[in-house]
Amino acid sequence: MSAGALDFDRIDITDVTRQYGRRRALSRVTLSASAGDVIVLLGPNGAGKSTLLNILSSLLRPTSGAVRYGDTAAADAGDALRGRIGFLGHELFLYSDLTARENLTFAARLYRLPDPDGIVERGLVRANLADRADDRVGGFSRGMRQRLALERALLHQPRLVLLDEPFTGLDDRSADALVERIAELGRHGSIVFAATHDFDYAARIATRATVVNRGRCCELPMDGSPLLTRYRTALAVEAA
Repeated sequence: MSAGALDFDRIDITDVTRQYGRRRALSRVTLSASAGDVIVLLGPNGAGKSTLLNILSSLLRPTSGAVRYGDTAAADAGDALRGRIGFLGHELFLYSDLTARENLTFAARLYRLPDPDGIVERGLVRANLADRADDRVGGFSRGMRQRLALERALLHQPRLVLLDEPFTGLDDRSADALVERIAELGRHGSIVFAATHDFDYAARIATRATVVNRGRCCELPMDGSPLLTRYRTALAVEAA
């Protein structure tokens, strides 16, 4: 854990609403998560998934409602909270003119991690990029950049991991490795929220699944039936 970081083993989202002018992106969302939960967020484009992830990351404030990280309100946590969050978004925000090693080293030093060189080397191995460590990221494929950005988000061993379409651009081998990586995060006590359209991979990583549609959340039963079937049933019930 980085110096001065805040730790917690539970997140409580209570009546969270987010409006953009007259458009309501989230509407009174209430949801809780505990250490070890891997919660998959499902729903159509524009449903509010990314907005929810941005609020959980503390990059976006809700219009109303509250988010608490353990006993601490988001508004009171500041940088100590951000030191315990890892976020992989649609935009990867890697430095194209820097090498893979330099991108990770910059992040490790930003977090003031002990033994940054060792941590970076392990991250490069996990990203399967050790042989490209000193190549500029601008020449990488989307899948390579995705793997690098994921390891950058996990360098500081965050308690809360937020993944927005994490399987984008990954080949089958890399996606399988990501499934195991996410499972490992849950086993080690991270809280993971992952928004994805890939139902096959979602079913493999989820300990819980939630549909986000029209700004509202509906948790799906974990009854062993196919995830896509549960998702379609939930949408049909809402539309009825």
